Amino acid sequence: MSTQPTKNLDTFPNPHPDRDYTITFDAPEFTCLCPLTGQPDFAHFTIDYVPDERCVELKSLKLYLWSYRDEGAFHEDVTNRILDDIVAAVAPRWARIVGDWNVRGGIRTIVTVEHGTRD
Repeated sequence: MSTQPTKNLDTFPNPHPDRDYTITFDAPEFTCLCPLTGQPDFAHFTIDYVPDERCVELKSLKLYLWSYRDEGAFHEDVTNRILDDIVAAVAPRWARIVGDWNVRGGIRTIVTVEHGTRD
């Protein structure tokens, strides 16, 4: 497995596909760049999902999140792209991504996106 940033998310078979359970990833050190100024943006991401047949492998998620470090992106776009990529990788029964962005210009931004429905 690579130790360089990558947009690839590795997966593994869900050991309990017969049961609904929630996996939560807490990533408090996310960084990317403001697409307008080039200054760093910082966020705390919480990723919750109910797996179906596949699960996200943790190290690949770390390298995936790292891949945004030198990339310019709006808060709303990054949060939606992370959800889209996780859904594409593991097709979860349900997923929610919360991007809690640090204050910029006196305004804190929290972006929440969901996939599927939670019963």
